[in-house]
Amino acid sequence: MPHSFSRFSAGCALAALACAPGASKKNPGAVAPAAAAAGAVSVGINTVEQPDPGIAAMVARLDLESYKATIKGLTQFGDRRQGTDRNRAAVDWIEAQLKSYGCTPTARITYDFHQQPRTPRPPMDSAARARAAMWGVGGARVRGTRMPTGVNTDSARQPDAKLRALDTPQSVDGERQEVYCTKVGTTHPNEMYIVGGHMDGIGWGEAANDDGSGTALVMELARVFSSPDVRTDRSIRFILWNNEESGLDGSRAYVAQRAALQGIEDPKGSGKYPEPKWLGMIQHDMMMFDHGMPKADGTMGKEQRREADVNIEFQSRSKFAADAERLAWAFQSANEKYATDYPAQVGRHMTNTDSAPFEDLVPAISLRENERGAQIGAGWDPQWHQPTDLYTTYTDDDFGLGLNAAQTTLSAVAELVGAKGKQ
Repeated sequence: MPHSFSRFSAGCALAALACAPGASKKNPGAVAPAAAAAGAVSVGINTVEQPDPGIAAMVARLDLESYKATIKGLTQFGDRRQGTDRNRAAVDWIEAQLKSYGCTPTARITYDFHQQPRTPRPPMDSAARARAAMWGVGGARVRGTRMPTGVNTDSARQPDAKLRALDTPQSVDGERQEVYCTKVGTTHPNEMYIVGGHMDGIGWGEAANDDGSGTALVMELARVFSSPDVRTDRSIRFILWNNEESGLDGSRAYVAQRAALQGIEDPKGSGKYPEPKWLGMIQHDMMMFDHGMPKADGTMGKEQRREADVNIEFQSRSKFAADAERLAWAFQSANEKYATDYPAQVGRHMTNTDSAPFEDLVPAISLRENERGAQIGAGWDPQWHQPTDLYTTYTDDDFGLGLNAAQTTLSAVAELVGAKGKQ
């Protein structure tokens, strides 16, 4: 399937060591991809990196039906809106699944959340409207056909009476929790990568894509990395954020509570690090729908487009932009070696997802079905925050795009943490 190959990706393909996050003084604990050390072959003037057999075997443990089943399991809780009993039941279910995989220890972040009144936006003059029409969130240039976006708040638009009843109880202020588990590294347990997705949704649907697809991806990675034969040099934390839809409040709570604890051995001399030093944060948010730009009449293509890709974004205005870009290209390189169907595309306008609270503290990237600002924000996904975000809306080609994102992240993280498993 066609995809772009820029001068930046060419540099990464030819020099994977230089493109891995290990080269930066800001991120000294990161390691270069293991496959780079395994060697490469030359084809004409190009150098092609060879997949590591052990990592390829781990990627092969990802399965489309397992990924679909995990998304289906999440949809039993409806939209999983934060501050509701169905949200709390979903957190319990996720934790039970993680424990069943052997991904332990599991733990929870607890915080209080109180919805603040939204401040009305001041009216825009003509110049501001023109800028808004050209530039999306995160600094992205918006082109082509645009469709209206927004959050559905009308329960009557959900025709399924059972789902409508499930989604009816609304948020109540108070305590919130989000669950995580950790694969502890064997040689550097005091350093880790954070792999996340948000489990809450809105819109009177099932939040199957936003963000059941990202939550299931993280859970499937936790399952594979927790296999008894898999060892990693460094740690990996798999976390399912809450309160993303209210404004990234769950990930902000994590940063507020845990950032100062990084790399501190507790208890002293135990060799245990409750909060290892962060080496990178990788977010997954809406993974399955890439049907192209809306047509002029507002309709969408019914099938996943053949040139669909996994979008990997960093934020070029963040303090760790250079390191985040290197991390993004390491993921693109891993996609070329290990993903089965869909290629990856790197962009520089990461925004509006749970990697944002980390972006000035550590290299942070997000994986999506489309660019958040230029494409999703322009109406390229008609299910976004709508009653149609249902498990039954999506085809195997759609689920397959999410699976390829899982293959991309699993292989890239495996390279970065020095993973070893039975071939």
